[in-house]
Amino acid sequence: MRSGTPKVLHRLAGLTLLEHVLRATEPVGAPRAVVVVGHGREQVAAMLAERAPHVITAVQEHQGGTGHAVRAALAALDGLPPDASVVVLPGDTPLLTGETIAGLVERHQALGAAATVLSAFVADPTGYGRIVRGDGGQVRAIVEQRDADPATAAIREINAGVYVFDVELLQSALKRLTTDNAQGEEYLTDVVGLLVADGEPIGAHVVADADEAGGVNDRVQLSEAGRTLRERITRAAMLGGATIVDPVTTWIDVDVTLEPDTTVWPNTHLRGATTIATGAEVGPDCTLIDTVVGAGARVVSSVTERAEVGAGAVVGPFAHLRAGTRLGRSGKIGAFVETKAADIGDESKVPHLAYVGDAVVGERSNIGCTTVFVNYDGVAKHRTVIGSDVRIGSDTMLVAPVTVGDGAYTGAGAVIREDVPPGALAIREGRQRNVPGWVLRRRPDSPAARAALRARQHEAETAEPAGHKQATPEPAGQEPGQPGQSGT
Repeated sequence: MRSGTPKVLHRLAGLTLLEHVLRATEPVGAPRAVVVVGHGREQVAAMLAERAPHVITAVQEHQGGTGHAVRAALAALDGLPPDASVVVLPGDTPLLTGETIAGLVERHQALGAAATVLSAFVADPTGYGRIVRGDGGQVRAIVEQRDADPATAAIREINAGVYVFDVELLQSALKRLTTDNAQGEEYLTDVVGLLVADGEPIGAHVVADADEAGGVNDRVQLSEAGRTLRERITRAAMLGGATIVDPVTTWIDVDVTLEPDTTVWPNTHLRGATTIATGAEVGPDCTLIDTVVGAGARVVSSVTERAEVGAGAVVGPFAHLRAGTRLGRSGKIGAFVETKAADIGDESKVPHLAYVGDAVVGERSNIGCTTVFVNYDGVAKHRTVIGSDVRIGSDTMLVAPVTVGDGAYTGAGAVIREDVPPGALAIREGRQRNVPGWVLRRRPDSPAARAALRARQHEAETAEPAGHKQATPEPAGQEPGQPGQSGT
């Protein structure tokens, strides 16, 4: 892999390679599972402690081969009854399914075999061990690539590296393994030859989908496995009733839930434990991580992480919902809005160009364009509370901690440092002062000056002669200067 990360910790569709394998074993119902760790053991053990704490770890002190690794695993499973069966799997086969492993175990039990191996037929068997069968079709041996003669190398049935063994017979054969091979290691595959020599029956279970047998040894194979897994996931989602407009550009993690009648548009990544409810639409150009999207909601060209979008709500385009954001039913977070730890109530809107952080917004409130919730004083974050039916004017700075009561308004450009009572209007107003002729004096040759001259000339040409302007009568019952009247 040419990586500082152990191979089994590389990720596909939200899980490490090792987690994919462990999940595939769950349908078998084994009471105990052991992972043998060697290279990068600290990293692997840390992941298991966090993500799969029920798994036992066994240490392979030196890379003595697959047989040596299985011996370490059995030592960690001390106390197994002699009639028990053990399933042995590689940690780098993320495409294995639980159905296949369960089928392997069932076949092993039905055959009454000492060992049963999972095999597959492939067009190019290079790099894999070959299944050698006798005249009657029984498994006689498994020969590794480096030890294969030309006739054996031509065999297209390969060993998938997955086995079921009777534990007592396995322990007996492991004691007799040697390192007399091209690698100088103890091959687990040699156990099959030893059991055949002992006269024990060996079975094989041929997997229908050869992709399941594929291991990951480099980043090319990692990408190929990812493509296959993506196709599986999107196919299952579509058969389950979701519309995926372009499966090729849609990436969905294994723990994502798509309810029927959802629509996923192109170039969308659904990651983690994201859930999309019935009738919701996501995309194009979205990345949703651990996000819940309610029924009938829409998320367009946006990024969300650990967020909740209520039923019928709209997000985007170009919104960023950071951790802790909750948008209520029929709410809106519009273009170029960023939110963080924000609880925005039902039918409330943050339409565009705003930052809402560490905040609670009530129902049916509107946050005007370019409003900033000023939540950080350089040392600590502070909370802003906006009530219901509030109108925050454009370009308002809400300096936390501050509360704006229900039904209150703020004027455009206000800097709110103190609480605003319910129903009040908060403004910060300085009178506008115009400086006539400033452009003509200070920028006499500029396009602005020429435009101003043209405007003045037009005004002069269209002005009514003095004494001809008629006064507009005031409406009955109102005084001059009242709002909406001449003289205001």
